[in-house]
Amino acid sequence: MDEFNTRKPMNLRKRGIYLLPNLFTTGALFAGFYAIVQAMNGRFESAAVAIFIAMVLDGLDGRVARLTHTQSEFGAEYDSLSDMVSFGVAPSLVIYVWALKGLGKWGWFAAFIYCAATALRLARFNTNIDVVDKRYFQGLPSPAAAALIAGFVWVMHDFDISGESVRWYACALTVFAGLSMVSSFPFYSFKDFNMRKSVPFMVIFMAAVFFIVISSYPPGVLFGLFMCYALSGYVLWAWRRRGKRQP
Repeated sequence: MDEFNTRKPMNLRKRGIYLLPNLFTTGALFAGFYAIVQAMNGRFESAAVAIFIAMVLDGLDGRVARLTHTQSEFGAEYDSLSDMVSFGVAPSLVIYVWALKGLGKWGWFAAFIYCAATALRLARFNTNIDVVDKRYFQGLPSPAAAALIAGFVWVMHDFDISGESVRWYACALTVFAGLSMVSSFPFYSFKDFNMRKSVPFMVIFMAAVFFIVISSYPPGVLFGLFMCYALSGYVLWAWRRRGKRQP
């Protein structure tokens, strides 16, 4: 039921309220709220980590709902509201308090652009779920945009770089993430990746290496991964346009 996963068509969803998937959604909502509270208290590293935790929990609720056959209209709507808090309000407030506050009106302009873009992105995703190509997202997914903002804050904090000294970079990144969400650029969704399919032994080994690389320096690796993903949509769009121009 999260934005990284395929939702069940509205006419096939059940109307009941199921505990298990909604527990994960509630956990994601709490993590987003916790990130806001920590940012207000000046604990920006904890706020950034909380946003990543919200992203993990948001990725689990949809999968749990499908595995247990507990998809519902309530769960879908609850998930969208949770996403708005965890990936819209929380990142915009964290980046504003950490770096953009000193820019005056330009700072809260940038933060609002990101927040409004998240709302528009989620609304478009919900209305276009049954008509778009499932292999690609239309615009940057809101969890990835939130991870981009949180990753930047986490990396800078780890290097003891204050938000005040990189406020213009933070402003540019915030606007970039917001505009990417409402763009029409294609971003690979990974929805056609079959987890039940048998794979070669080397794939399992590479998965283990992947987790080792992340654990070696979580802030930098995660920020780098989501920055590459945020740029991939633009690269894919340019590649497609180049292919169409060729005779």
